[in-house]
Amino acid sequence: MGNTEKFRAARDLLLAARDDYDRARAEFTWPEFTDFNFAYDWFDEVAKDPARANEPALILTEPDGSSARYSWAELSRRSTQVARWLSDEGLQRGDTIIVMLGNEVALWEVMLAGMKLGAVIIPTTTQLVSADLADRIERGNANWVITSHDQVAKFEAVPGDYRIVQVRGQAAEGTLHYAKSHDAPAEFRLDSPTLADENMLLYFTSGTTSLAKLVQHTHTSYTIGHLATMFWIGLEPGDVHLNVASPGWGKHAWSNFFGPWIAEATVFVYNYERFDPLALMNQMDMEKVTSFCAPPTVWRYLIQADLGTLQTPPRKLVSAGEPLNAEVIDQVRIAWGQVIRDGYGQTETTVQIANSPGTEVKVGAMGRPMPGYAVELRNPTTGQLAEIGEICLRLDPRPAGLMKGYFADPEKTAEALRGGVYHTGDIAERDDEGVLTYVGRADDIFKSSDYKLSPFELESVVLEHPAVAEVAVVPSPDPLKLSVPKAFVVLASHVEPGAEVAKDILGFCREHLAPYKRIRRLEFTALPKTISGKIRRVELRLAEEEQHAAGTTPSGEYRDSDFPELRERG
Repeated sequence: MGNTEKFRAARDLLLAARDDYDRARAEFTWPEFTDFNFAYDWFDEVAKDPARANEPALILTEPDGSSARYSWAELSRRSTQVARWLSDEGLQRGDTIIVMLGNEVALWEVMLAGMKLGAVIIPTTTQLVSADLADRIERGNANWVITSHDQVAKFEAVPGDYRIVQVRGQAAEGTLHYAKSHDAPAEFRLDSPTLADENMLLYFTSGTTSLAKLVQHTHTSYTIGHLATMFWIGLEPGDVHLNVASPGWGKHAWSNFFGPWIAEATVFVYNYERFDPLALMNQMDMEKVTSFCAPPTVWRYLIQADLGTLQTPPRKLVSAGEPLNAEVIDQVRIAWGQVIRDGYGQTETTVQIANSPGTEVKVGAMGRPMPGYAVELRNPTTGQLAEIGEICLRLDPRPAGLMKGYFADPEKTAEALRGGVYHTGDIAERDDEGVLTYVGRADDIFKSSDYKLSPFELESVVLEHPAVAEVAVVPSPDPLKLSVPKAFVVLASHVEPGAEVAKDILGFCREHLAPYKRIRRLEFTALPKTISGKIRRVELRLAEEEQHAAGTTPSGEYRDSDFPELRERG
């Protein structure tokens, strides 16, 4: 059996067991490969099918309502053409590419082309600033950058030996222009297939006491592994799937690339400038969206609008990021007749735990382990099995959707894979029916909207301000974004607290942090510490939660909204 047939057989089993969780868990096993390439062995083969070739694989709709459709056959041909052009320009197998693009067709072309080239891709959000990019270039050993014309200037301050490919606009001096790829022959093939454990993707993720970790995914972990993601969402051939996620993050690859295309579904993207629930629902009706995935922040915005505006609600609704509350789930169920199903995973994995189609949803719960994943809860201190404990994945057998490791960091890899299991760092509780409910992080990482933020990273920037002596960043509850970053600051001895210095620190953060990372609230105070001198963020975090639960705001708190003039600083 060839690679395509083996992959299709595993996929078809999950499609057949789509509404039968117990059958899927009992019968599914990860297909094993010596070599595999998603672009060649799956996408191109689907594109050869006369029944699928001219169907849309991707639909991109712009804020003005204009749409562009790209068929399976068209993307297959274009990605081969891009691969050939990049190869002719000197890109070699194993080279590392920073791909920093928005939701435009070049993003999907380049992702497929990178796989065909055997290159290593670092998906990167356009929100990053030059300092972030310098870190990614250096630690990712990147020697190519593919980005849009409006992002090129950020790399002027980024050292390194790399070439830039510019998409759209007039080519800047010293860059290659992506438009030239249209002149290349649509013929390319590697001398030998990409191996199953060969690196394909590198993703940066956050840590609490160190720089962001660099996760390695292979030609099987983030392709074969997303069979589980397809099963969770319930995707089927011919579905039109809309996922609200920004490029550069793992969730974008989950639901705007692998999950839908494994199912032979259409990826639909709506590029809005400012989130408008009514406009989104209008586009969902226009394109007859059958499957919808959004982070909790988007669901909370949606229920503030008239959900009845949507004439043909999707049959499949999912969410990931943090548990949704009963109010959101109930309002959507009443209006659309469907239940939102939560799912849980990490940058290091595909979906591990979820509420799959056909199962009863327990409000607030993550669900059950997905086919192919053996989940244990272990006491974080003793390592013993527990009903409340750290979510761990058994490594015998190793799930296909688990990362290869942390790039160039064997110590962190060994730490994560110690004791015969992969340690997620997340705590959950299991009920009598085997349903898992998320409890919290074992460390201090927190989420704002759908972005995972590291206190260490944010504190490092705040500390660069000359007026700051010490700082601790914790999440401050927010009704729409779940939480926003709040800095508790100890000022240098020569600085007096007050509105002016608060404004200056907040402005400094606006200039030196990407928008999703910005400090939104600030308070001058002494920091609680342990005997050994470590800051006890947990005390600050609990105090924040208690005050907001009581409906009070600290008298000494400053917010960026207090200073409208800060908008001029970025």
